[in-house]
Amino acid sequence: MDAPPGALGGNVLNERTPSHGLDAQGIATGAEIHWNLGTGQLVEAAVRAGEGQLSKHGALVVATGKHTGRSAKDKFIVRDATTEDTVWWGDTNRGMTPEHFAALKADVLAEVGKRDDLFVQDLYGGSQPEHRVKVRVINELAWHSLFIKTLLVRPEAHELPGFIPEYTIIDLPSFRADPARHGSRSETVIAVNFTEKLILIGGTAYAGEMKKSVFGLLNYLLPVDGIMPMHCSANIGPNGDTAVFFGLSGTGKTTLSADASRTLIGDDEHGWSDTAVFNFEGGCYAKMINLSAEAEPEIFATTRRFGTVLENVVMDPETRELDFDDNSLAENSRGSYPIDFIPNASEKNMGPVPKNIIFLTADAYGVLPPIAKLTPDQAMYHFLSGYTARVAGTEIGVTEPSATFSTCFGAPFMPRHPSVYGNLLKERIAKGGVNCWLVNTGWSGGLATDPGIKRMPIRVTRALLNAALDGSLNDAEFRKDPNFGFMVPVAVGDIDPNMLDPRAAWANPADYDATAEKLVHQFVENFAQFIDHVDEGVRDAAPKSKATA
Repeated sequence: MDAPPGALGGNVLNERTPSHGLDAQGIATGAEIHWNLGTGQLVEAAVRAGEGQLSKHGALVVATGKHTGRSAKDKFIVRDATTEDTVWWGDTNRGMTPEHFAALKADVLAEVGKRDDLFVQDLYGGSQPEHRVKVRVINELAWHSLFIKTLLVRPEAHELPGFIPEYTIIDLPSFRADPARHGSRSETVIAVNFTEKLILIGGTAYAGEMKKSVFGLLNYLLPVDGIMPMHCSANIGPNGDTAVFFGLSGTGKTTLSADASRTLIGDDEHGWSDTAVFNFEGGCYAKMINLSAEAEPEIFATTRRFGTVLENVVMDPETRELDFDDNSLAENSRGSYPIDFIPNASEKNMGPVPKNIIFLTADAYGVLPPIAKLTPDQAMYHFLSGYTARVAGTEIGVTEPSATFSTCFGAPFMPRHPSVYGNLLKERIAKGGVNCWLVNTGWSGGLATDPGIKRMPIRVTRALLNAALDGSLNDAEFRKDPNFGFMVPVAVGDIDPNMLDPRAAWANPADYDATAEKLVHQFVENFAQFIDHVDEGVRDAAPKSKATA
């Protein structure tokens, strides 16, 4: 149906239509506006428009085209009076001028005005009511609307008519940015304006850009109120003990938090307030590559549910069977699903303040042990270091594992200086007497690129984690790692002791020593940027080279 720009006649009205419409935001369009559609309606719209197909078991299967991961170098923050002295500017947080953003906004709104259909979702970022943000997301694709509805926190139906957004995201994959006019790097752009409370995304169909934009938003806002925002998963044990798992994509946050013996709070983004650990989201976004029912039964089961969206998963066109081992579309194939698709998910997406913190790393050098206990100072050191391996497919242009340091285990999403988040974490660890662990889910026995070297078995990681979380690991015998100074268990249950001692797992111990010395040097070199922002205890927690074991 046609309607004059901004006219109410362009709305597809239902009981979830807010009184504060797009016209109230100065957004004029003749499109049919589909307000807060449910899962079934969005799946139908996506299939009808040819955006995706249903698998044999009912999941919606879509392809994102050339963008199968985040476009980290195409993200910008508008540099103005609001952000000049509050954002940590550099390679991670790139500035965009207000003038360039104004041109980009004008062109994006012009495209919005030309659309035949728009899908709008009114959602919350954050599950704890006193710390959440109201976010309106405007999409041109039905499956993107389903994705963000799944990933953010969904208001109750009675809350929608009076919903007034605090922040708005406009996501147009078909839009092409002009670097000369918009100040972008390419035709792809993710532009965040904290002053106008507006985020514009164009030139990419990778839905994760929307999710991470909200994460970055909360990472900017919450520290002002003393809330610790975290790139982590979290779950609760049978005795009410919360565990928090820090880590970048591909280190095991989603897999390890989806434990049938514990209650899931969330798999990726959380806040730590005085009273709770609360999920920023209402869904999960799991890696699908090489997924199996045997290794990850809870996540595998979600792929056979109506309402799950599978990105870049290969499907047989005749049988509609899925092949999770086929990476021909993307190494970073993904599945998004409501958190309640995990049988033991927390009803309120919240839990008590944590008893244990786990830093997950996928060590491409094969140097770090599968688990180590950290002092509070060592925890601060490793949190600011954020060492891991960047896993193939997580970002465009990354085709094999390589060592990297991502401060706070989430530098791409942290607008403020790392010391802001580091000091918040240190205060909360001290206040709660929290146990801290470093867990390597990466490689052992050699470099990740060496022939025959495989990643740490999930069963071993789970066994070590269970021992740490239930307290039984506290009774184990420990040794002090000669390079990193943290404490490493000598024996745990029936786990091969050589797996607990990475040097023993190498065919040539001298090669291990040389590689460990190289990694220690990289740690020290990377941490130089934080020396002036930490106390002596944290500086002394740095690893130190040794000649031999």
